[in-house]
Amino acid sequence: MKFGILVPSMSQYALGVDYGTNSVRALVVDVSDGSELGTAVAEYSTGDQGVLTDPNDPNLARQDPRDYLKGFFECVPVALKEAGIDPGQIVGLGVDTTGSTPMPVDQRGVPLAFDERFQGNPDAMAWLWKDHTAHAEAAEITELANARGEPYTSKCGGTYSSEWFWSKILHCARVAPEVFAAADSWVEAQDCIPAWLCGVPDARSILRGVCAAGHKAMFHESWGGLPSVDFLSALDPRLGDLRDRLYSATRVAGDRAGGLDAEIASKVGLPSGLAVSVGAMDAHLGAVGSGVKPGTLVKIMGTSTCDIMVGDESTPDIPGVCGIVPGSVIPGMMGIEAGQSAVGDLFNWCVGKLETKGHQELADEASQLLPGESGLLALDWNNGNRTVLVDPLLTGLLVGQTLHTTEAHIYRALIEATAFGARKIIERIEEFGVTIDEVVVCGGIAEKSPLTMQIYADVCGRPMKLSRSGQTCALGAAIMGSVAGGAHGSVLQAVGAMTGAKDTVYAPEGRARATYDRLYGLYTQLHDAFGTNRELRLGGVMKELIKVRDESRKGA
Repeated sequence: MKFGILVPSMSQYALGVDYGTNSVRALVVDVSDGSELGTAVAEYSTGDQGVLTDPNDPNLARQDPRDYLKGFFECVPVALKEAGIDPGQIVGLGVDTTGSTPMPVDQRGVPLAFDERFQGNPDAMAWLWKDHTAHAEAAEITELANARGEPYTSKCGGTYSSEWFWSKILHCARVAPEVFAAADSWVEAQDCIPAWLCGVPDARSILRGVCAAGHKAMFHESWGGLPSVDFLSALDPRLGDLRDRLYSATRVAGDRAGGLDAEIASKVGLPSGLAVSVGAMDAHLGAVGSGVKPGTLVKIMGTSTCDIMVGDESTPDIPGVCGIVPGSVIPGMMGIEAGQSAVGDLFNWCVGKLETKGHQELADEASQLLPGESGLLALDWNNGNRTVLVDPLLTGLLVGQTLHTTEAHIYRALIEATAFGARKIIERIEEFGVTIDEVVVCGGIAEKSPLTMQIYADVCGRPMKLSRSGQTCALGAAIMGSVAGGAHGSVLQAVGAMTGAKDTVYAPEGRARATYDRLYGLYTQLHDAFGTNRELRLGGVMKELIKVRDESRKGA
């Protein structure tokens, strides 16, 4: 620098790549303030909106890993072009994916779905988070841990889920032994994609992120990492043999997974060797992109909903949540995860099955209804219950229908049901001493549905704040990329610089809240009767619904 002349510093950017249920999104941001400069989305081409299903088994949901690679090559160059920056100024790349979404791989770390022997075989593909085919195996894992007095489920709410790592692998061993035998290892999508980007040459060298390991695979340092060989072998000797081909250590997002492979870099226009962050699950990085901090509950609302918080070392084990994991959200803090298995999926189901009106028309009509006016009450378990009951075999329910029930009545009742489920989660977390000072909501539903946000505020009795970003998962991934690339010294520092909230806040309305308190009491009766105590009597529910409906319509 010449004396007396101020030379401006060169701007720095980060790239976040967000692998969702139906598509992959790339986002370019300024690391100084989180400004979003360029974005692009690539839809998955395989199956129904990227999901492979089986008409004979409604629990099956798989994805073709080819869509992950193809999507990256499609969306990253477009996002870079839209950003209009010099790619050489990008300091790091971060990745998030759905989870638990494990896949079998060979010794090179290549998914077995790419092997000619298993072309088109869903068991060789990625087992998507919402695959529930392993519900029996999940119950076995819980029962064995309890019978032996093992601690393995203590950090994941006390009940193992069919959505998670070990239950899916055990189910594969039983229904597709040829696939299981061919697999050298199993890798979560959050770890597989960074390994591919970095050109990691073999499965044993893939760095594993603590996010999926801790929340989905029962990894915890207090008992030596993964569950013991003895425990896994008691489930199936093949699981015991697999353990040593998995991993014994984990890393946190923001750590460097490696440098971007030269061939991949040249195809998308990025610098070779660009820092790539260790991966994490989408909801956890969505919370990061929403500015999560102690006392803040972040709701990431999409096809499903994940609720994420952070706490300190005093955070207790909470029955029914999806995990209490060190470093899974913010390094140095305890990550708390809960959620609901069907939210956006449930609304889409309603629109798709009624086949008369779209979301906006139904939302407009539903917004004209007063709380309780429909006379309906629903359970939001159309894809099982993730929290707090952790039971994939629970199903949806709609009570109070008459010959006058309309599509808008049903649509609103389903929104209300998901809000009641959200309140259950809030109450469970606070019941165990974790304070929730504010709720921040992000995701497509938060952005597009004021009706849903107002109902959530009224049901939960709390203001609903909106994250500043409309693509918080990709922003969270970019934040981790910025840390891996050295633009920020810590994740917390990056969060402080790159996130914020909108001015819009949905505040609870007193009269609506009072009505919803009454309906929530009825919801709780249904919740407990079908979920935990089948001896509870439900004879008064329909009549009480009619009473609430009539009072609402009269303005009482």
